[in-house]
Amino acid sequence: MAERIRSILPIALVSLLVMLSSCSEDIVSRSHIRLNEGWTFALGEHPGAYKEDYDDSEWRKLTIPHDWSIEGSFSESNPAGCGGGALPGGIGWYRNRFSLSDADLGGKVSLEFDGVYMNSFIYVNGKEVGRRPYGYSSAAYDITKYIHSGTNVVSVRVDNSDQPNSRWYTGSGIYRNVWLNKTNMIHIAKWGTHVSQRIVNTTKADIDFLTTIANETDLGADVDIVTTIKDGRLVVHTDRRTIHVDAGSSIEVRQDIRICEPKFWDVVSPHMYLAETRLILNGDEIDNFDTPFGIRTVYFDSENGFILNDRHVKINGVCLHHDLGCLGSAINVRAMERQLEILKEMGCNAIRCSHNPPAPEFLDLCDKMGFLVVDEAFDIWRKKKTTHDYSRFFDEWHERDLQDMVLRDRNHPSVFIWSIGNEVLEQWTDVNADTLDVKRANLLLNKNRDEQPMWVQGEGQNVNSLLCRRLADIVHSLDPSRPVTAGCNEPKPSNNIFKANVLDIIGYNYHNAEVDSVPGWFPGKPFVITESNSALMTRGYYKMPSTSPIIWPEKWDKPFSDPSFSCSSYDHCRTPWGSTHESTLLKVKNNPYVCGQFVWTGFDYIGEPTPFWWPAHSSYFGIVDLAGFPKDVYYLYQSEWQTEKTVLHLFPHWNWKNGEEVDIWCYYNNADEVELYVNGRSAGISKKDDNTLHAMWRVTYEPGSIRAVSRKDGHVVAAQTINTAGRPYALRLKADRKKIKADGDDLSFISVEIVDKDGNLCPNAQNDVKFTVEGMANIAGVDNGSPTSLESFKADHRKAFYGKCLVVLRSNGETGNVRLTASSESLRPAELTINCLSENTY
Repeated sequence: MAERIRSILPIALVSLLVMLSSCSEDIVSRSHIRLNEGWTFALGEHPGAYKEDYDDSEWRKLTIPHDWSIEGSFSESNPAGCGGGALPGGIGWYRNRFSLSDADLGGKVSLEFDGVYMNSFIYVNGKEVGRRPYGYSSAAYDITKYIHSGTNVVSVRVDNSDQPNSRWYTGSGIYRNVWLNKTNMIHIAKWGTHVSQRIVNTTKADIDFLTTIANETDLGADVDIVTTIKDGRLVVHTDRRTIHVDAGSSIEVRQDIRICEPKFWDVVSPHMYLAETRLILNGDEIDNFDTPFGIRTVYFDSENGFILNDRHVKINGVCLHHDLGCLGSAINVRAMERQLEILKEMGCNAIRCSHNPPAPEFLDLCDKMGFLVVDEAFDIWRKKKTTHDYSRFFDEWHERDLQDMVLRDRNHPSVFIWSIGNEVLEQWTDVNADTLDVKRANLLLNKNRDEQPMWVQGEGQNVNSLLCRRLADIVHSLDPSRPVTAGCNEPKPSNNIFKANVLDIIGYNYHNAEVDSVPGWFPGKPFVITESNSALMTRGYYKMPSTSPIIWPEKWDKPFSDPSFSCSSYDHCRTPWGSTHESTLLKVKNNPYVCGQFVWTGFDYIGEPTPFWWPAHSSYFGIVDLAGFPKDVYYLYQSEWQTEKTVLHLFPHWNWKNGEEVDIWCYYNNADEVELYVNGRSAGISKKDDNTLHAMWRVTYEPGSIRAVSRKDGHVVAAQTINTAGRPYALRLKADRKKIKADGDDLSFISVEIVDKDGNLCPNAQNDVKFTVEGMANIAGVDNGSPTSLESFKADHRKAFYGKCLVVLRSNGETGNVRLTASSESLRPAELTINCLSENTY
């Protein structure tokens, strides 16, 4: 509807007076209440649980976000299989009560679920108000006609019983936040603001600020809309105008905003502005909504790569699944922030959300911390990858799910690319994948395909290409300012997705050998490696000689096993479709047209334990392990991506058999060379070259120490010593933060190390560590980074894995101290204290 601005006419005043006289004296305005407390929960089917008067007094009481799968036991017989983390799914019911006043009934009330996995059915006071199959979509349900004054009941049925329905661990339940929203019947629509940049330079930023106003009354109204732009507390622009909104309709209002000498959002300095929008009716504020946003320029060039705010920036990205290790998929802001802090320290500046829309809070963190984000919609279109996956809902729901992702996320400055799919089988005309199990389907996705029958014949587009065009058109219609891509593992131009000719950016998953062909195959198209490497590593495990390539599994369709269930932490172990970390870094570094890469993956994740199967149940791909401990390759990226930070990382440990030949590697930067000393004797100088990004020596083991010294122009830059560790003697604790908020959500991650009497890490220790907590916190989870450990993530103890394990403490909501004691048989115990502080003293 076209915008209509006019002065208030007498007839409009009469209409307003009639409308107001029918309402309570109280003006219903916006409230956004987190509804996470007070839930009851029961596993299994419970007939009648949707009813308002159902007796749930015997159900478990809990706070959401909640993931019931992570609380279960690992089993090879769980229907999700090892690909889904070997943890249980099933059906679960949640119930909660909320109170509404008579005044609330004069407005609009909705329930908003940020994410429920999966196939959720929502009931209010015994009536079904909606459902959502896709477990990653945020959805709001208008419950205005179902509510009454006093106590109301919401019931949620979550059905994650049809498995496998994913290629990775999903979790089960209401795993993201829930909100109770109240607004006036005349209000800013859901996801109803849109910040769009028109002209941006160092002197000014001209912005179109669009607001959708909905009038759900029976009368037209003239409403004042006031938008104030703030830079911190400083007001930099205000726009006020009067808009007429017809009864039972909505209108999009455009406000032209100019910000002089704008401060740019950047990966280095992520500056944010705030738009405060208010609706005024008859002198009273009836709605208000805040829209954080950033100002930045983004440009993708087919020859020169990615340009952010007029400077060339390599996309140093990683892919991330949504689980948080021992916390499962239940979102926690601090846990996500910790992941991003670890990645930021490595030099990472971009995240690809794999392969689904993330939690809203994740994007808030990326805005705040300076990460670029590829926001990805789907892993599956119509052609299925697993037996019960999203393909069964795609035809009915894909437009709604895709639209909602874009509308929800398009104001985030961190989001710079939309991805409409990952390795969808529609790339090929026929793949015959529908009858494969999860393990084989995962491997099939990356098989080299040269068989002619799979290709679209001729130049025409088939239904798969047209579907790709449809999805891209949906995104462009809602947000023309950002490019669209897809993660494709078929690199040839005959790929149906490429033949649709709607992708703004060509995205390859793997296929480094074809990267050189991109300029010729796709002239004028920017290019990014949407998924790279699939290199395999187990933290703390080393297989020699490190110069011998290890390709596991040997072939996509050949059964594979190895008694170690471990992958070498030298950068020489990879999948058949993958590559080493160094080779891709060099490919990106030496080709300016390559905008960058997204490494598979930043962190290990639950599920998809390539190249192994049971008892393995989490991945080997991560640069950081499941517990958050960096693997050695972390420092390779830090040395390449964090050049302002001096890096010298020597590995492996120095505990071997006498006389054993040991390969020593070193990642370093800001230096010309590195010299290695074994018990004070020089083992020679090594340095990087055009094809190698590490120093290396092969030496004979003898107890004592090794020491690396890096030099530039003959001057010492850095040094590191590793000593032979003695027998395990004591426990050592280190908290990532010793002060946390007493809000019931905040976390402290405490690493545990097994050390000898001199404080050296014992690299092969596997001692079982028991945790005792006193005070204002409880154990949220335990982990050690092992892909094969069958210990519960929710236990009060954990075995060390290569000398380390982790315990996570969660505030219980009260202020005070927490004392953690770690103990293990025959080892000296350790203690530390955590302070839980109120919000105003934190």
